[in-house]
Amino acid sequence: MGRDAELARIQDAVTHGRTLLVLGEAGTGKTRLLTAAAGLARDDGSTALSAQGSEAEAHHSFASLHQLLLPLLGHLPALPAHQRAALDTAFGRVLADTPPDPMLLRMAVLTLLTEAARRHRLLITADDVQHIDRDSLDVLAFVLRRTDGIPALLAARGHTPPDGVPADLPTLLLGPLGERAAAELLDAQPHAPTGRARSELLRQAHGNPLALIELSRAAATGVLPGGGLPQSQRIQHLYAARLPALPDTTRRLLLYAAASQYDDLVTVMDAAGTGPDLTAWAPAEDAGLVTVADGRVVFRHPLARAGCYHAAPAHQRQQAHRDLAAALTDDPSRRAWHLAAACPGRDETVAAALEDTARLAERCGGFHAAARALQRAAECSPDPADRARRYAKALHAATNAADPSWVRELYGQVTALTADRDVLGMAACGVAMALSLSGHQRQAAQVLTDALDPPPASGTTVLALTSVLGAVAYQSGLPDLRPPVTRFLTGTGERDGDTPYSELSSHDSRAAVRATTLSAADPTQAPALLHGIRRRAHTGEPPDQVADMTWTLGIAGAAWYADEHDLSVETFRQAYARLSAYGAMGPVAPTLTAMAGALIDTGRWTEAEEHLERTATLAAVHALTFLRADVEALHATLRALRGEPADPGPAWTAVDLDENRATHARLLRAAATAATAAGDHESAHRHLRRLFDDDGTPLHYFLSPRSIADLAAAAHRTGRQEETAPLVDAVRAALGPRPTTRTTLLLHHAAALTGDPAHTEHHFRLATVNPAADQWPLARAQARLHYAQWLRRRRRPLDARPLLAVALETFTRLGAAPLAEEARVELRASGVATAPARTDPLAGLTAQQREIVRLAARGLRNREIAEQLMLSPRTVSSHLYQVYPKLGVSSRNQLRDLVQDP
Repeated sequence: MGRDAELARIQDAVTHGRTLLVLGEAGTGKTRLLTAAAGLARDDGSTALSAQGSEAEAHHSFASLHQLLLPLLGHLPALPAHQRAALDTAFGRVLADTPPDPMLLRMAVLTLLTEAARRHRLLITADDVQHIDRDSLDVLAFVLRRTDGIPALLAARGHTPPDGVPADLPTLLLGPLGERAAAELLDAQPHAPTGRARSELLRQAHGNPLALIELSRAAATGVLPGGGLPQSQRIQHLYAARLPALPDTTRRLLLYAAASQYDDLVTVMDAAGTGPDLTAWAPAEDAGLVTVADGRVVFRHPLARAGCYHAAPAHQRQQAHRDLAAALTDDPSRRAWHLAAACPGRDETVAAALEDTARLAERCGGFHAAARALQRAAECSPDPADRARRYAKALHAATNAADPSWVRELYGQVTALTADRDVLGMAACGVAMALSLSGHQRQAAQVLTDALDPPPASGTTVLALTSVLGAVAYQSGLPDLRPPVTRFLTGTGERDGDTPYSELSSHDSRAAVRATTLSAADPTQAPALLHGIRRRAHTGEPPDQVADMTWTLGIAGAAWYADEHDLSVETFRQAYARLSAYGAMGPVAPTLTAMAGALIDTGRWTEAEEHLERTATLAAVHALTFLRADVEALHATLRALRGEPADPGPAWTAVDLDENRATHARLLRAAATAATAAGDHESAHRHLRRLFDDDGTPLHYFLSPRSIADLAAAAHRTGRQEETAPLVDAVRAALGPRPTTRTTLLLHHAAALTGDPAHTEHHFRLATVNPAADQWPLARAQARLHYAQWLRRRRRPLDARPLLAVALETFTRLGAAPLAEEARVELRASGVATAPARTDPLAGLTAQQREIVRLAARGLRNREIAEQLMLSPRTVSSHLYQVYPKLGVSSRNQLRDLVQDP
């Protein structure tokens, strides 16, 4: 799981008869990959010869060689007598007074393998090479250097080839699993943990597959209070069995290092009271438990830390935490955690220290750390009211950390402890967002409306609750959820006193959240609301960074609803960059698909793909159900536009589409785009038609109207113009007297295809001539294509050619292969011999490099670019130095002619 690239490289080595050495720490999956490769080889008719190194047999000469050649021993009689005798002697099949001649033995093995390879294909696999006896390894190394076309896969523990293995062998290093694969592997385990235990386990395992499996098994019996290391007998057997042979001082140091959860060597040794001499660490290093270097002590495996911790009795673990707390007088955060770990019951002093730690973490955007500290503070709180308040704050931080299962776990704690409306309101915000991200929009809306009726005393709490209701209303698309948003926001006023919502602690951030929430309820008001919050002076530093990020997100959200996609993309980028640095994407999780849609619509497809990959990882790690479905839908749309196979598959059944209409609308658009690319216009029309009821009521109030031109194009292709025209009129009426520029262009495009033929050209011109349409290159190119097709069929090929040429260039630059081919055919039919238009010159760059190049092409200096992208000027200079050769330019001035920013 999560090893597709590694398995592909292994299969390539097998296919081409090469040798490959697979390296990695214990539990990374080396054996599993070799087993999979051997299974595939057998399925293909090959004979797999396998050997497994063993510590017990490492001192027995030729033990592993005998294991490897066992399936071929029946062919020994065919060998020359002297070679057969060498092998019989080496394997103890005959008695001999002297050992076999080394060269003769090597030649015998080489001959045996070569002859076997002539009869049928072979695959050699040798696992745990570090434990293979040296004599076998010498023979194997000799043979591998001389066999041609016999693939061999070796696997060894560590990051460097073991002794006896040629240092020049091609190697494949298995690192930890990626976040998405680690989460999927964990969720595939029996009794996989949920809530905070799941988050803690993923953090502790560091992507090691064996650690994920063993810690998951251990977590089934519970996790230590405070999120400590899970324990199990298997973990004890795996690593703690090495401890009894170590000196007492070494075992003490290992316990303190395991309890520390940090790599700070000085603190560990000070707390353990062993003095500055590093000699005591040597036995632990020799046992393969830790590495000590550069002032750090690092456990070689996540399970080694757990084994060393739980091998000590409880009173020694408690004392270790007390000693570590005493040694950390200059680090109140770490000190508080060790005091909590040493606290067997409830202690307000410890709880208050942990709450202070959480406050510091949250100010820096460390929501996950804040949530952990607040939950532990609640567990240590003697007073039930303080306990409820701290659980609610923990829940709020866990929401910002994008962990819905953890949020639901905490919600039960809050509701069981208090009836305070403001505390319950904070809890309702978190659990409603968790329910929404899991696809349960009606249940989320019910939690929020119950929390708002009667409203809490704090206006800030009302704003927080209503902002979540706005997000739920958008995702659900249910018409009855939007009016309450406006009603609840009326009269909330300014905040009253201190607020636990750090994201709403500034005037600007509250105004931005209010504007975005009202835009979600009524997108026709979004342009005016966006203008209002942009006009307000955003001067000075807000109370903390979280409020500043919230203001940025508010601008981005309002711009999304106002169809100001360039502004939306720019501000979303800024917010995502800052939140990603803290690993806290919870506040923006509902906006990630909006950003992806904006990137696709504005022609930034490579960046859209990268963004969707990151979003898919976040959704997998935190089990964000509707987000996963939306990512699949948008991925399918992008693939279909490029002419690639596109099937969102399981996304159709991942959530209840009736209460997740935003997801439903995206899936319908993806299916229609795929059908159009395949030339199946009937299916495309059927999917797009489901975006509207018979009376023109949209399935989703915001997303459905943005597909009206696509529906009109499908209707035009299938001869359904007359029945579609009323839908276009209904959309025009719903958008009000002042639609956005984008919807105006789409309506003109749709009217040209389905409206009165006398006004067709008028609408086509209005859909194509507005310079503002450059913000949406795909839609503009499609309008030009349809206009040119209409002109050509009116026998006006000369008028059609310029439109077709520009459309073809745009489609090719974007990578929209099916549309480019359609434009190319039309251009040839108009009498022009076409050649492929140039592709995007920036396609080979990373998203950050592309943005730097675009800004440089506009004339911005390195320092200005750095300020805009929150980078250092040196980083900007380095990126430009790297991309010049890729783009075939030698100076900054040449970028202006090369880059056409969509």
